[in-house]
Amino acid sequence: MKIKKYGPGDIIFEICLILFMVIFLVVTLYPIVNTLAISFNDGFDTITHRIHFIPHMFTTDNYKAVFAKEGYRMGAVNTVLRTVLGTLISLVVNAILAYVISRKRFLFKKSFSLFWVITMYVNGGLIPTYITFQKLHLTNNFLVYIIPGAVSAFNMLVIRNYMNGIPDSLEESAQIDGAGYFKIFYSIISPLCKPVYATIALFVAVYQWNAWFDAMLYNKMHDELTVLQYELMKQLQTAMKSAGSVEGLKNGGTTITPTSIRAAATICTMVPILFVYPFLQRYFVTGLTIGGVKE
Repeated sequence: MKIKKYGPGDIIFEICLILFMVIFLVVTLYPIVNTLAISFNDGFDTITHRIHFIPHMFTTDNYKAVFAKEGYRMGAVNTVLRTVLGTLISLVVNAILAYVISRKRFLFKKSFSLFWVITMYVNGGLIPTYITFQKLHLTNNFLVYIIPGAVSAFNMLVIRNYMNGIPDSLEESAQIDGAGYFKIFYSIISPLCKPVYATIALFVAVYQWNAWFDAMLYNKMHDELTVLQYELMKQLQTAMKSAGSVEGLKNGGTTITPTSIRAAATICTMVPILFVYPFLQRYFVTGLTIGGVKE
């Protein structure tokens, strides 16, 4: 076995690469670490801007203030519901559509594929969309978080391309044994599509968890339909208007400011999706690369 010899140029390259990756890691993690430190620190330090990596005056009062707000509690419930239901429904609908369009015997395969591609580049605009949702009684309704995003052309086409890579012999063998299309889809195709399903589920879950514009646009007048990210957005606006002000005193002098509450709310909205990602990571690269390549 021949051992590769490193010359001066290779050593310099390795050092530069390591330094670049360390700098990149620090730049990426610093905002998260800084926000975490602020969320566990007395709010007075947010006015003096002395917090960087670790809290100076540790406290959990910022999180208590966040969970004490009715809007955050209701928003958390609605966000979890829309994330779970939206992800499941979107995954099922897009998988079924992808299976239909991926079948070579389907007569309108190319026509429907072209139709979905066009919808990725052309839409009706904000005002026509709002009027359409209003006519369909989706405004001031929780279903506006679920139904409009149930079908995604991009997600469906990714799943379709993945299904196109599955050998036709598997489906033909199942048909010889008397299996119907639903049985083939449920028992043969879907188990083989776990990587791309996990990838699409991650895409949809992240979108549903971070969505707030639809809550502001369609359900703004109903506090019981608020979502967590919309409440965070309102808190960000409050923090910008009253930057440096003191909101109140808790537990014998612990200061709580809009900035400290904003940091605590940001961590609360970020942590759940960070826990979901590691479980889907092993499927992510395979599902995205295979599903994103057209033969």
